[in-house]
Amino acid sequence: MTSLSVEMLAADAIEPITSAGNAQLSIAVLAGIAVIVLLITKYKLHAFLALTIGSLALGSFAGAPLEKTILSFTAGLGTTVAGVGVLIALGAILGKLLADSGGADQIVDTILAKAKGRAMPWAMVLIASVIGLPLFFEVGIVLLIPVVLLVAKRGNYSLMRIGIPALAGLSVMHGLIPPHPGPLVAIDAIGANLGVTLALGVLVAIPTVIIAGPVFSRYAARWVDIPAPEKMIPTRPSEDLERRPGFAATVATVLLPVVLMLVKALVEIVVDDPDNAVQRVTDVIGSPLIALLAAVIVGIFTLGRAAGFTKERISTTVEKSLAPIAGILLIVGAGGGFKQTLIDVGVGQMILDYSQDWAIPTLLLAWLIAVAIRLATGSATVATISAAGLVAPLAADMSTTESALLVLAIGAGSLFFSHVNDAGFWLVKEYFGMTVGQTIKTWSVMETIISVVGIGFVLLLSLIL
Repeated sequence: MTSLSVEMLAADAIEPITSAGNAQLSIAVLAGIAVIVLLITKYKLHAFLALTIGSLALGSFAGAPLEKTILSFTAGLGTTVAGVGVLIALGAILGKLLADSGGADQIVDTILAKAKGRAMPWAMVLIASVIGLPLFFEVGIVLLIPVVLLVAKRGNYSLMRIGIPALAGLSVMHGLIPPHPGPLVAIDAIGANLGVTLALGVLVAIPTVIIAGPVFSRYAARWVDIPAPEKMIPTRPSEDLERRPGFAATVATVLLPVVLMLVKALVEIVVDDPDNAVQRVTDVIGSPLIALLAAVIVGIFTLGRAAGFTKERISTTVEKSLAPIAGILLIVGAGGGFKQTLIDVGVGQMILDYSQDWAIPTLLLAWLIAVAIRLATGSATVATISAAGLVAPLAADMSTTESALLVLAIGAGSLFFSHVNDAGFWLVKEYFGMTVGQTIKTWSVMETIISVVGIGFVLLLSLIL
């Protein structure tokens, strides 16, 4: 983008790029989202292309000049990728090191060795939550499903009794806990404090994953009582390794970025002095970039070298980790472009105007918007990014705690009722060998429980804090 284009966009950011009234903007938003939904669901177009076309359609329906719509979209895409692109890449590298070194298997085997009988569903939640921190949801499923199937078969457990807790752990991490892409983009769009959002996200995540995981799995196992499909039990990833990293070192590496970010948040609350030397240090080491970079560097030694990887193999692992995230980066970036287009045509002000007459709390409104987009597009990330762009103006006068809870409300809404337009739905269906109806009764209901329980605890925290 040229400097002239940036200046034009900065000048236009003060005023909407269209003079459309609220009625026309409402139609434009619905039409833009409808275009995205239609392209993704009916024509099976990649979400990146669908979001790009939907953004241009939104601008056109709102009466904005095409060149200004393009500037808004590209500016939003660039800002979003600049903000979270490196973090997504670092998370992918850490996740690949964890998987290839056998560190993930080490966590699994250590916990399962100590868990028997009724403790097994709780062990699966713990495994999924720890492993799910640095991994994208789809990667986590691919990594954990073989473990779920092996445990169910060898221990003669109900597949749903073991599988639902693992899926709940992964899904809650994906929707509520940074450094996952959705929460990170929402934090950036709303201007929330990452450390506070992470701390409150953990508070919401713990009871939510318990209810949607071990508790709900009891009922899911009764509704869908199926054995683990033999054909889906593959070889474990680390069976060809001579040695694996230690359990303590692996867990410490995975939790390192989370601990650093939480320390930053704690120091900000306790010290509350930007000029204080301690706070200045924690502000640096607790920033997502440094925290994740530190974890990757540490992981090269505690995971890669500990597994006997040569320098060449570590380099290959890092290289292979980056290729699969190209699509994720493009989708997140295009989602940021769509969000910026929404803002620049004046949709944020429209939401402000409408919300003044609504007796709906802001947190619940944000959740409902995310739910609607999730149901329509099937993507939790798209729902999070779009909803964050729509409700960002509502966060202007919010406190640090309120803006963090707004991010979590959006994240909870983005997980609501995964169905046939969600890639995760089909991934779970095929791995577990279920019918569409069985997948809805288990996976889709579990996602809905996470969403509803999540917003419930967010609203409860808003009353307490």
